[in-house]
Amino acid sequence: MLLARVTGSVVATQKVASMTGHKLLTVEPYKVDGKSADRLVPTGRTFVVVDTMGAGIDELVLICQGSSARLTPETEKLPVDAVVIGLVDTVDVGGKVVFTTRGG
Repeated sequence: MLLARVTGSVVATQKVASMTGHKLLTVEPYKVDGKSADRLVPTGRTFVVVDTMGAGIDELVLICQGSSARLTPETEKLPVDAVVIGLVDTVDVGGKVVFTTRGG
């Protein structure tokens, strides 16, 4: 699993029939800063994910990749490699909150 920030959306008017109606997002994975473990930093990579949670732009989400992405009830029969499986409220590293949706 990875932490990622939603950066945009993808619209594909032509796709396999099983993907019709599934929201696609672009996300950028984040990691704990290697120099200072008190913040999250972007990795510079981008993924397209299927959104099963109703995530919005700039939200921090939890994603799964690979065969694990097809283990949710919503994606078990879809040709997907990455999926949003959670909306992140708080990230705590070593007893210190490095991210919270509460503005702290």
